[in-house]
Amino acid sequence: MEKKDDMPLWVFLAFSSIETRKGALILIYSSVIFTLYSVPWVLFFKQSWVEDVFLIGDWSWALTMLPLVFWYWLSLRWVDKHQHWQA
Repeated sequence: MEKKDDMPLWVFLAFSSIETRKGALILIYSSVIFTLYSVPWVLFFKQSWVEDVFLIGDWSWALTMLPLVFWYWLSLRWVDKHQHWQA
């Protein structure tokens, strides 16, 4: 993404290497999926297969990913509102 004069730095940093809205949506969706994966499901379900599939046992990754997803989402809204996607 090319930085425009009216674009805030936080928006540019979120999508600096993404050129299209579709690429930004892929980034947001994959971040949401990783956030859901990062929830420590082992604390809720004590089956052995849950421990094998979901290797995360604490909240550190999930709590890190939540503000990141929110930042991407706000940046997407800003770029959509100001029509700065490349054609």
